[in-house]
Amino acid sequence: MKLILTSEVTGLGAPGDIVEVKNGYGRNYLLPRGFAILWTRGGERQIVSMKKAREAREIRDLGTAQEVAGRLKSLKVSLKTKAGQGGRLFGSVTTGDIAEAVKAAGGPELDRRRIEIPNAIKSVGSHRVSVKLHPEVSAALDVEVIGA
Repeated sequence: MKLILTSEVTGLGAPGDIVEVKNGYGRNYLLPRGFAILWTRGGERQIVSMKKAREAREIRDLGTAQEVAGRLKSLKVSLKTKAGQGGRLFGSVTTGDIAEAVKAAGGPELDRRRIEIPNAIKSVGSHRVSVKLHPEVSAALDVEVIGA
């Protein structure tokens, strides 16, 4: 099945990429969730606009990405959320929450889709998340979750 990706899919591609996937994966996962659209000649015109939008959001080059990674490494990010007894959170910390906390701490503005949380953050304490800044640069970020 030939598809055009509309959002980034880890291990498959970025928005605007034309990919060939198995029928079940495309029909049952990518299409219903809006991660892709069926490939058509008219759809190729949409690729141009998607790539322009992606270029505007992406960090321009490798040097800039490494500079941002250095800034993130030295940044202290703390996040206040409601917590119950024993330090368990009501809900969990999302990538959007982390992006806002980084910006509030004086860090760069990050796209929430570039932040990867390996395990759901559901307790107070220090947690490590990774930020994919560039295809070749990934930065580790320590987030301190404080119960309120």
